[in-house]
This record gives sequence, C-alpha cells and structure tokens, in this order.
Amino acid sequence: MPKSQHPNCLNLFTPGTALWFHETLGTPTPVQEAAWPAIAAGGHVLVSAPTGTGKTLSAFLVFLDRLKKLADEGSLRQELYLIYVSPLKSLAADIRENLNRPLAGIGAEASVQTAIRTGDTTPQERRQMIKKPPHILITTPESLYLLLTAKTGQNMLCTAKAIIIDELHALID
Repeated sequence: MPKSQHPNCLNLFTPGTALWFHETLGTPTPVQEAAWPAIAAGGHVLVSAPTGTGKTLSAFLVFLDRLKKLADEGSLRQELYLIYVSPLKSLAADIRENLNRPLAGIGAEASVQTAIRTGDTTPQERRQMIKKPPHILITTPESLYLLLTAKTGQNMLCTAKAIIIDELHALID
C-alpha cells in the first residue's frame, strides 16, 4: 500500500507504545504501515519484504501492545495468546530485537510472560509451561509439531489467539 494510505498507523497503538516506537525507531517503514492495519483488523496477513524492513516487529508489536493493555486493565489471563514459530537459527536475534526490546520499551516485560520451547527445553520447563502457560510461546516448527500431537500440548495451545510464522520460506521444505 502506498505510504499515504496509512499516515497515522501509530494511532493503532496505545499512546505508550506509539511513543516508544517513535522515540526509539522514528517513523514506521512502508512494510509496517501496510501490515499494522491488516494485523490489527484480525485478518490473515502475509508480510513479504527484504531483510531489515521491519517485518518481524510488524508482526509482534500489535500483539505486544494488546497484551500490555490487557495487563494494565487487569484482564490478562494466565493463558497462551500468541505463538511465534521460527527456525532455530533465527530465534535468538528475533527474540532480542523484536520481542524483548519492545516489551521492555513499552513497560510490559514484567506483566507479559514469554517462554521458549525448543528441543533443548528441559522436561521440568515443559511441565511448567503446561501448568502455567506463557502469554507468548516462542517455538520451532519441530517443537510445535510435538505440542500439537500431545494432549497436554493441545490443551496449552487451544487458547492462542494468533500465530506468527517467521522465515516461512525456510519452513516450506
């Protein structure tokens, strides 16, 4: 979409999130301007653009903002809201830049809980996730498959409102 179609796309966010974004990153990229209204509307969205254009933050920020708002209102339940799926090789950088940094920036790191589920997750950590689900689950395709095929995993996943699949091209094989 042309930039002029969404000149105030930061208005989709709460004032704190919009301020953090503006002070930290400046103005939204064209990818963010096009993606945020569609994501906020609840539609299925495919964001395809070159590396460094803000695709992953486009996917995360709407949900982080909504979770923070629920927490501030006292209505954030202890259940899974968002599943983020990405190949293991890109998880660390994505989590640092597009999840932890914005969570801290908007003041949600204490109220919005995240967990990582990979092949390296210990049995104790897995049991804890089932007992007390995070709000955001970061996982790999392989670990998501295991969760989908186990009754306890299905019980945790059934409350998720959205899923972000990053690096889709790497998962197609």
